[in-house]
Amino acid sequence: MSNNSLYLFDLDFKEVIGVDEAGRGPLAGPVVAAAVKLKKYSEALDEINDSKKLTEKKREKLYDIIVENFEIGVGVVSAIEIDEVNILNATFLAMRKALCELQDKLKDYEQNIVLVDGNFKIREYKEEQVPIVKGDAKSLSIAAASIIAKVTRDRMMRELDKVYPNYDFSKHKGYGTKKHVEVLKKMGPIKGIHRNSFLGKIL
Repeated sequence: MSNNSLYLFDLDFKEVIGVDEAGRGPLAGPVVAAAVKLKKYSEALDEINDSKKLTEKKREKLYDIIVENFEIGVGVVSAIEIDEVNILNATFLAMRKALCELQDKLKDYEQNIVLVDGNFKIREYKEEQVPIVKGDAKSLSIAAASIIAKVTRDRMMRELDKVYPNYDFSKHKGYGTKKHVEVLKKMGPIKGIHRNSFLGKIL
């Protein structure tokens, strides 16, 4: 029996799917959510933790381990959609998209309880779910989802950096760093990439 506290937390709920997001706060880029279901536990998963506590290099390494050991669904909602529906609704939409993709991979989907990071249930999601405050530090499945969401989004921002090198997306990942704000004021926002609803106080 494992003594991994994150894995043991999930066992209290029997069959679980972990859900988390990345990118609620940035000024640019999408919000990305992941939904994951453990296939079989192994000690290789013991290094999984809240993605915010891990280095980028460590998250990339764990990403591959998670892909091997979990079924995964990912949902992406663009900056344009974020401006249209607001970031909270966009986050829930990304989570539902991730769950929808995962559902296609699982035979026993309805038997699972969704554990979602935070203090809100996913709006318009009809199956059983439990919000877990600071869940990415408590639940193995939520922590794994946080890493998948974060790495997926970071890779997307690095690709954007190749298209728009002046904005330095590979470094700040769209967050409102001092340098990012300076470039925004100098060059203006990129249509479809920056979230106009986030830029009112800056521009």
